[in-house]
Amino acid sequence: MADIAIESLRNVRSLSIRDAEKAYNASPYSVFDPDVSDNTFEEIFTKAVDNINTTNAYLSDAENEEIRWALGQTTNTHDLSIALQKAQTALQYTVAIRDRVMQAYNQLMQMQV
Repeated sequence: MADIAIESLRNVRSLSIRDAEKAYNASPYSVFDPDVSDNTFEEIFTKAVDNINTTNAYLSDAENEEIRWALGQTTNTHDLSIALQKAQTALQYTVAIRDRVMQAYNQLMQMQV
């Protein structure tokens, strides 16, 4: 095998890396689909309801794991801690979104027309 100087590899960049850098630097991150330009209220509301349903499912799973552990049906504390952490993270995310929505609503209400 031929020896390759490290200095010659330092500035090697593939086309996909350059495209990724351009895409990263071109526009800020958005939670919405970048291919869809019209994010209607209905779509945003549907995503919010899905988020609430997911949070409720995680909370229910955590509660079920707690009950199973308390009844002695399982001794695996790993599943319990994972379920509790998922539920806590989802709830924190949902509360943060709720707070931002309420903040935006209050700003809209304070606008003078």
